[in-house]
Amino acid sequence: MASDIRIRKVPGRWVVRSDGAVLAETADALELEEDTLAPIILFPREDVAMAFLDAEGREDRALGTTQHFALVDASTTTPAVAWSVETPHADAARLAGHIAFDMRKVTVERL
Repeated sequence: MASDIRIRKVPGRWVVRSDGAVLAETADALELEEDTLAPIILFPREDVAMAFLDAEGREDRALGTTQHFALVDASTTTPAVAWSVETPHADAARLAGHIAFDMRKVTVERL
């Protein structure tokens, strides 16, 4: 079961970029706040350029079972760039169908 989490729709248009390429853009982003961790912005899967992402491993976390993704371009593969909650626990159900990005590896910003 997820610990102290808060999920809310965030206003505005949000984008994810990596080396100039737009990986995701949406006006339907969610923000996840979990315990004392920094907030995370999640993007609806249909607004993510999934051609850039390759599935890596799965992991059980407090939110549910997560799928991790590597970023793949013509010359490099960057592991663990994104993740999604594939099988969320009940209190994290709103996260289903959304993808979060590691903000240390890509740029996530509100336009």
